Amino acid sequence: MAATMLNAGNLTLITYQRSVNCQGMERNLSTASSGTRKRRGEGHTRRDEILIAAKELFLREGYQATTIRRIAEVVGVSAPALYLYFKDKDAILIALCDQTFSSLIELMDGLDKQALTPLERLRNCGAAYIRFALEHPREYWLTFMSGNTPAEIKKRGHKPEAFDPDEPGSKGAVAFARLMGTFRDIENSGFQLNYPVETAAELVWMSLHGLVAALINNPEFPWTKRDALIEGMLDLAVRGVVKVP
Repeated sequence: MAATMLNAGNLTLITYQRSVNCQGMERNLSTASSGTRKRRGEGHTRRDEILIAAKELFLREGYQATTIRRIAEVVGVSAPALYLYFKDKDAILIALCDQTFSSLIELMDGLDKQALTPLERLRNCGAAYIRFALEHPREYWLTFMSGNTPAEIKKRGHKPEAFDPDEPGSKGAVAFARLMGTFRDIENSGFQLNYPVETAAELVWMSLHGLVAALINNPEFPWTKRDALIEGMLDLAVRGVVKVP
């Protein structure tokens, strides 16, 4: 069980109540709230409540230990009612991961609107990714570090030709396809890559993820200056896959 829990315990304690309060969930998750039937057209509100409650339970009590019945209890509905929104617990986790990836895609959209060269866009994208992860450590941990990726997502992977962008669980592949597009733009601008596009994209992600995971899992470790580590990792990642003069 310990392997599936957020081991940056102090980070969880600091951010837990703030997240609950900010999202209108000022309630003790150990007690059930009274359920109310949503009016027609308000189903999206109930769905959001389920996702908020599930995320807090997954982070606090662990994914494996959290049951559909427990989530329903917190939201204040019956388990059969919850199944109207999500077919199982994996579907809830997939929806939470899609939320995280959608935020990353929005960051990429913002970079696309700037007058940047492809190489500059790659570096800025990496910096934005690191910043997002460190500003949203709980969401990042749940998506990338909890070890609970549903089997169907593991099997599908991130191959852009193997997914429907509107299908649940596809947002990670959409984001990865965007990263590969940046590497194709770098090639088209005249730079050579040290690896095929897909491998280059995987290597850059692995490099940045390693830095982020170390900082999130060990927030009190006496690292050297964080900004220097971030800039240095971006240098290593970019120069490791792109033949820069």
